[in-house]
Amino acid sequence: MSDDRTISVYDERAAEYAELFTGKTDPGEEADFQAFTARLPEGGTVLDLGCGPGHWAARFRDAGFRVAALDASPEMADAARKTFGIEVITAGFHALDAEAVFNGIWAYFSLLHVPREELSLHLSAVQRALTTGGMLCLAMKLGESQGRDELGRFYAYYSEDELRGKLEAAGFTVSGARRGAGKGLAGTVQEFVVLTAHA
Repeated sequence: MSDDRTISVYDERAAEYAELFTGKTDPGEEADFQAFTARLPEGGTVLDLGCGPGHWAARFRDAGFRVAALDASPEMADAARKTFGIEVITAGFHALDAEAVFNGIWAYFSLLHVPREELSLHLSAVQRALTTGGMLCLAMKLGESQGRDELGRFYAYYSEDELRGKLEAAGFTVSGARRGAGKGLAGTVQEFVVLTAHA
């Protein structure tokens, strides 16, 4: 995550967030999961980058994958441990310094908390952390600016074309895209894009 203020919002609202999103997979999210996992080797290693309360990490584990999870919010990490038994590295995205370790990285509405000027650096780190041909699922909100939402969280917004360009510049090949709109923790409906790509 980008800053202490964003992290504190997630700490304060971890239980509310978990209630909103845990166990409520919609058809679009199911399609994202299937598109991502279809390209992973059986028993492969997945990193849930910005895992929140751990519901996706648990889903990967239950599907037979080896799972690592990272989140900057201590309360979110605690929720993942208590609810799903997921061990979480409590750190920001900068902690990702692995090389050719993961078969897949799931960045599902997490890297949108990174300032626009830093996204390319993080995408390059993700690319390095993946094995050859490794998969990335990147979900981001659509827009053109950056700033704080009604709850005080920092967000950076992009067009789909801009995200595709950044992925390609970081060494990815985009293999799929889905657009949608949904209501988040702040209660507002926003448009988003989910891109599937491989290293």
